[in-house]
Amino acid sequence: MPRVARPSSSASRGDGSRRGRASVTQGVRPSTRVLVIEDHTLLAESLEIALSRDGYDVRRLSLPEIGGSLATLKSAALRINARIVLLDLDLGRFGDATPLISPLARAGANVVVVTASDERGRWGECARAGARKVISKSRPMQEILSVVRRLAQGLTVMPPEELESLLEAWRRERMLTEDMRRRLEMLTAREKQVLGHLLEGHTVRDIARSSVVSEATVRTQVKSILSKLEVSSQLAAVGMARHARWQPPG
Repeated sequence: MPRVARPSSSASRGDGSRRGRASVTQGVRPSTRVLVIEDHTLLAESLEIALSRDGYDVRRLSLPEIGGSLATLKSAALRINARIVLLDLDLGRFGDATPLISPLARAGANVVVVTASDERGRWGECARAGARKVISKSRPMQEILSVVRRLAQGLTVMPPEELESLLEAWRRERMLTEDMRRRLEMLTAREKQVLGHLLEGHTVRDIARSSVVSEATVRTQVKSILSKLEVSSQLAAVGMARHARWQPPG
């Protein structure tokens, strides 16, 4: 089960009255609860410390090394009932965190996606799902804190033109992905199996040996795959499958 980390003693250390005055000055209520969902421990701890110093009630969802699922993370996050959630878009072995955005937003949380991805289409997907802001991990910590502060004050953090730009990027990406999936569905059952092997890094020789067929037969199948996908190399075929989040049968 995911564990909820309370603010550490180091995060809480400092002059309490000074923190209280800073919170009032910035319009931040000390009771504002912020949840951090981040699989990189150093960044998660840095956010926890910085937010605690600014007077927030910070909780951190510790991702289990074994067991658990995105569904269990969702349940744990919802139970915390945070007003603001800082969410990493890629949660290691738990994968894409986009499915967490909508249920958190519906529960009343202001979701801020903090990501290393620079894919605007994915950013747009987050905005469409209900994220109030998407921000790159390459941005300074103070920029993330500023977004949290504005949300705590009930202010806007994403101008309409930025939102529309992200949604347009999502629409373009969706059209591209749908076209890729259409081409992938043209593959025969056997060709899908071969592409699945290529996704796992197997060579033509490996596939031939495991399937008990000749290498020439597998090369013919690969050639057919490339033709149907309208790409010129095995690497491009694998890239398309990953981009479309395609999974081999079985």
